Amino acid sequence: LDAQLKEWKARIVVLKSKANKAKADTKVDYYKIIQVLEHKGDEVRTKLQELKIAGDEAWEDHKSGFEKVWDEFQTAFHGAAENFK
Repeated sequence: LDAQLKEWKARIVVLKSKANKAKADTKVDYYKIIQVLEHKGDEVRTKLQELKIAGDEAWEDHKSGFEKVWDEFQTAFHGAAENFK
């Protein structure tokens, strides 16, 4: 998962590059999308850290929370990628 997060982060850098080349009105919209992605990425990293340190008793609680933010992040990223085409 750490490798996947690094890949997503690199892809966000590519999206930022595309946003920088966009027209002014579109650039604002792109950066709003990027901001959401970065926020979701931060949530994923936080939940992943919680999952790594969770004890056996709390494993399932943290796992379901992580899966939720991971799914939200992937959905947001795929939607953003469509907007940048």
